[in-house]
Amino acid sequence: MGEPSNLLLKLSRRLFAEGCDRDAFVAALTNPQPYPTAILWIQPRPVEVPFAIAPPLSWQPAWVDRLAIDQRPGQHPLHQAGAYYCLDLASVFAASVLTAMPGSVASVLDLCAAPGGKSLLAHRALTPHHLWCNEVVRKRVKILISNLKRCGLFDALVFNLDPQVLAEQLPHSASVVIVDAPCSGQSLLAKGDQALGCFHPVNIKKNASRQKRILASAAQTVAGGGYLAYMTCTFSPEENEQVGEWLLKKFPHFEAVTVPALADYASPLAEFPCYRLWPQSGLGAGGFTALFRHGGDASEPIHRDFLAANGMQIYGPAPDP
Repeated sequence: MGEPSNLLLKLSRRLFAEGCDRDAFVAALTNPQPYPTAILWIQPRPVEVPFAIAPPLSWQPAWVDRLAIDQRPGQHPLHQAGAYYCLDLASVFAASVLTAMPGSVASVLDLCAAPGGKSLLAHRALTPHHLWCNEVVRKRVKILISNLKRCGLFDALVFNLDPQVLAEQLPHSASVVIVDAPCSGQSLLAKGDQALGCFHPVNIKKNASRQKRILASAAQTVAGGGYLAYMTCTFSPEENEQVGEWLLKKFPHFEAVTVPALADYASPLAEFPCYRLWPQSGLGAGGFTALFRHGGDASEPIHRDFLAANGMQIYGPAPDP
């Protein structure tokens, strides 16, 4: 077991009132344990699933399976055939805010899309007429396109643009905007990965500023009556609850939306509804999620010239089933 840093211990005291909760949180980050993998079914689930499946959770969509810890779904032929997508259960938790939206939607914009898990979850949950996937880091665009293509999402458009460009060119255009924000990545420690400097105040402040910049652009692309989903894979309040509070103050026409399926995971660190999964839960490495709604009148102009000029269409034959 690794020794916790003073910064980690300080964070734990800010997050939890009870010493037992603080100890469990610190232990989850310093002594990583395996977490179950989830699979998102893109194609119809077969009658006989070739994996050991754990009982479903209350917030788990019907088209997601939680697997036993020792399963290796990425090595099965069904994976290569695009039947499903593998992801951390914490990603399913974060995207479960989408269940609070009514029915299908006209358009979804995933602003920080690579490697594609949130886009695929939104496609499955909301069946949008248009799916726009943006990734600002160019070297990550290839894996995004590869995953969308493998899973048969040939109607998706992929962009490699700064979010501010999309805010200027696609104002009030998306029914749903997803911001799976770049962050200090503290939950990576629970997986046994490295996240250098993830507890340092300078790093946290830098990430919070970047998140606010992305959210400011995201807010401008949401159509009246539409939704903005914000999520991270970190624990610092500066990157989570405080960013949500900033959004509500900066853009008062947005309101936070209660997600009934996540009631048991409500964060005690904010006055607005938002939700946390802790790494000591045993369900996933952890993260934060919140849903906001634009209170204005519905208006969704589709800027077809801009989309045609800047979007990368996914071509190629669908994988064999």
